[in-house]
Amino acid sequence: MSDHGSTPVSDQDSTPPNDGGDTPVSGPGRERPAGRISRFDRERRLDRKLGHAISRLSGHALGPYQTAVIRIGFAGTWLLFLLREFPHRQEMYGPDGPWSWDLAQQLIASNHAFTALMWADSQIWFEIVFGFAVLSAALFMLGWRTRTMSVLFLLGVLSLQNRSIFMGDGGDNVIHLMAIYLVFTRCGQVWSLDARRERRTAAARARAGREGEPREDRDGVRPDRAGIALWAVLGLALAAVTLAGKIDGGLLGGWRTIYWGLWALQALWWLAGRYAARNDQPRIFLDVVANLVHNAALFVIMAEACLIYATAGWYKIQGSRWQDGTAVYYPLHLDYFSPWPALSDLLSASGTMVMLVTYGTVVAQVAFPFTLFNRRVKNVLLAVMITEHAVIALVLGLPFFSLAMIAADAVFLPTSFLRRLGGWAARAGEGLRARLGHLGRLGWFARFGRPGGFGRTVPGPREEPGEGAGEEPGDGPGERADEAAPRPSKAADHPHVGFTA
Repeated sequence: MSDHGSTPVSDQDSTPPNDGGDTPVSGPGRERPAGRISRFDRERRLDRKLGHAISRLSGHALGPYQTAVIRIGFAGTWLLFLLREFPHRQEMYGPDGPWSWDLAQQLIASNHAFTALMWADSQIWFEIVFGFAVLSAALFMLGWRTRTMSVLFLLGVLSLQNRSIFMGDGGDNVIHLMAIYLVFTRCGQVWSLDARRERRTAAARARAGREGEPREDRDGVRPDRAGIALWAVLGLALAAVTLAGKIDGGLLGGWRTIYWGLWALQALWWLAGRYAARNDQPRIFLDVVANLVHNAALFVIMAEACLIYATAGWYKIQGSRWQDGTAVYYPLHLDYFSPWPALSDLLSASGTMVMLVTYGTVVAQVAFPFTLFNRRVKNVLLAVMITEHAVIALVLGLPFFSLAMIAADAVFLPTSFLRRLGGWAARAGEGLRARLGHLGRLGWFARFGRPGGFGRTVPGPREEPGEGAGEEPGDGPGERADEAAPRPSKAADHPHVGFTA
């Protein structure tokens, strides 16, 4: 008798061939039709997807390029606005402006809004606060101590806007909201001075471990003395303001609780990073919390942008001028919104063009939140929205409103496009530095940079090549390869006082 014939019938029937039909498949502990997914398999796949989503949300700060763009966009918009309105700062926010200090004080007492301009009514204090707002916006745009600067940027925005709430437009409201949201994001991961400092710190640590250099602390880099000093100075200033009773308490301490909480978190983060070599669990935990907060804030920013467009579109639908297709015609003929009257007349000369722009604006704003589910359609409509705001800036004379909305739209830009944009900017910067270096080698800056320049200086002795005025190591063609090579330098500072980025 063959071995096959001696096999038990139950063993022969346990693994029937699967022909792709509904033939029942039996196995240890389960039976299901072939080709169908069992409930156990569906739950297991769902668990894997859920675990992957949780791991990604807690382990990574999503959208680093998008948050960097909105940081640069909103800080740059606010900075340009303050510089543009610098000659008119007294009328807009000064103690003797149309919205007087007494009226502002009565309003602040009722709505409990924060503004440092209400701490004193002197001209000197106003100039200090205005200069502080300009400086914090510039440093935040550059990404220097991004965590700290995000809070100081918020202070500058609130101090000026809450002082005179009637001075502004929709763009100011967007900046107001986004300044609050950006405090909770890690928006300095790329395109910032913080990111550059982190790269240099990592290189210093690797060099210290590779070359056996003497270490000044456990990480092979110097302690972050500048960050500690900044944190201490801000703590002393906050304590002085709190003791003087300048910050309104409000519900659960109000702004006082918020500012002291952010200051304490900076210290906690620094301590966790400082002693990570002994125990890295606190640092890992804070990283997870920071990533979750960042991702939640990024979601809120995206939802806010969608809400702005959706509400604007649906409110337009209810207006009779938007329904008959003539709404765009009227602002083009208002003197306040016509910086180029000839251009406005040209655009409004065609009734068909006015109707298409009117209806197209409504359709784009209402449809924008729904296009997020299709990447290609979203990118096309995003380009349309950015172009529309650029036209509004030019034709209606609203550059800062348009810049604020374009910065809000940037949160939806594809990462691949932003990386290419960063590459173009880097190459443009390298080309500019090369041109400046060439001019320096020719002695152009030396001739026009001295007192009594513009050709009036007495020419000196002719210098040998490589010793010309303005020439630095690495300017010459033979030095280009050395720029990419690592150079010995001082140990970089620790990358942060607060959050890493």
